[in-house]
Amino acid sequence: MVSGSTVQLLPLGRTLVLPQGAALREALFEFGVEFPCGGRGRCKGCRLRVLAGDLAITADDRQRLSPVELAAGWRLACQARVSGDLTLEIAQWEAAVLGDQSRITFQPRPGLGVAVDLGTTTLAVQLLDLATGNVLAVATAMNAQAVHGADVMSRIHFAVHENGAGRLHDLIRRQIGGLIAGLRQEAARDEAIVEVVLVGNTAMQLLFCGRDVHPLAQAPFESDELDEACFTGAELGWSVTAEAVVRFLPSLGGFVGSDLLAGILATGLAEVKSLSALIDLGTNGEIIVTNGGRVLCASTAAGPAFEGARISMGMRAATGAISEVTVREGSLVCRVLGGGEPRGICGSGLVDAVACGLELGWITSTGRPASGEAVLLAGDVELAPRDIRELQLAKGAITAGLRLMVEQLGFTPGALERVHLAGAFGNYISRANARRIGLLPFPPEQIEPAGNTALLGAKMVLLRTVDFSTFWEELRPRVEHVPLNEDPRFHEVYVEEMGFPSQRLS
Repeated sequence: MVSGSTVQLLPLGRTLVLPQGAALREALFEFGVEFPCGGRGRCKGCRLRVLAGDLAITADDRQRLSPVELAAGWRLACQARVSGDLTLEIAQWEAAVLGDQSRITFQPRPGLGVAVDLGTTTLAVQLLDLATGNVLAVATAMNAQAVHGADVMSRIHFAVHENGAGRLHDLIRRQIGGLIAGLRQEAARDEAIVEVVLVGNTAMQLLFCGRDVHPLAQAPFESDELDEACFTGAELGWSVTAEAVVRFLPSLGGFVGSDLLAGILATGLAEVKSLSALIDLGTNGEIIVTNGGRVLCASTAAGPAFEGARISMGMRAATGAISEVTVREGSLVCRVLGGGEPRGICGSGLVDAVACGLELGWITSTGRPASGEAVLLAGDVELAPRDIRELQLAKGAITAGLRLMVEQLGFTPGALERVHLAGAFGNYISRANARRIGLLPFPPEQIEPAGNTALLGAKMVLLRTVDFSTFWEELRPRVEHVPLNEDPRFHEVYVEEMGFPSQRLS
């Protein structure tokens, strides 16, 4: 007979048995409870509600949650320990991870292959028939490392200052290996998996490959270990792909990883003759700008606001999240994922809410609520002044970085002819509202949502659509990493770009 406390999870209908004193953090992560600050009690991203039983109120609970929230049973999951039977209300993480189903020309060869987009937040893995180019099976998941922090710097802090590098390294290798094994079983194919191609940002590359992340923890944030890494499946402990060649493509520099290199491949940016850009608005804002000759790349400390983190009622695009806000007859109308009462707001909803607030005059161009109070959106979800400031900080970092890079090529941002948006957020965001807040101040026809360019680029390498060695040999001399943190003008331009346009751009 199993002893311990029974923990019921609603509305999931799942029941766990945990020993007395067990931390809820590890147990609940797989059921969708997120830990944006890495479980340090610095945010409310992991909050849950006690419906029955008792969870002691901690000092962090009192600091982060209001007396009303505490009385209603809300607690921080990252600080909670089991002391008896519980019934908890949580929401299952269910946002669709952006995949890629593009058909591309390729060179047929025998066997199976796997393309992996290793994102800070999410993973996308595809099993392909290398003879036909067909996608046989797809798996997506939340990056298991996220239990130690939602953003790159939280993971690096855990790796460097909490001796967690080995833990992060083991977590991601085991997770990807398990996903590949599951895809093989789902596809029911006997052929050998001969090659696996991975792409990701530099922190994900170093952690997966077992390389030192210390250089990314301090200025100048550069690592000397960003070349392509090769393994066998056996070296990684992947029994189902023991003989496969596993390749992690090279990163471009700083925090700009092979996911952006794959994006250059997927968008054909290396061949363009006009001023063009590729922007990834994920947990770490990354930018590529080229004029047909030089290829500039940079990352910006945009923070995780676009993912809903560091927002007082922020969350991922999951059940209960306000994902879209419009104006109707002088009032806000909110779309809630899954219907029902809202319990927070995700990144796309945040951009919409601020854009609508600007249109209604509820938010000024400086970012202050006109009333001086939080803006009520729907239910008890509101937009606090500091939430608007977080969006300003993220928006300012992206637009300042883009402006300085374009100027380095001798142009102004208005000269950009094409802007490719990579990643899920870039594909789901309202381009009109992103323009209204000044995040993407370009005519909509110049902005092209490009899908999961990281996964598509990895597939192109896997399917031999390009000779990657030749491509990289020709591109590498043209690539220049721009360390924005060292640019003496960055802070000045950053401050200039933080404000919102006083009126809708024509």
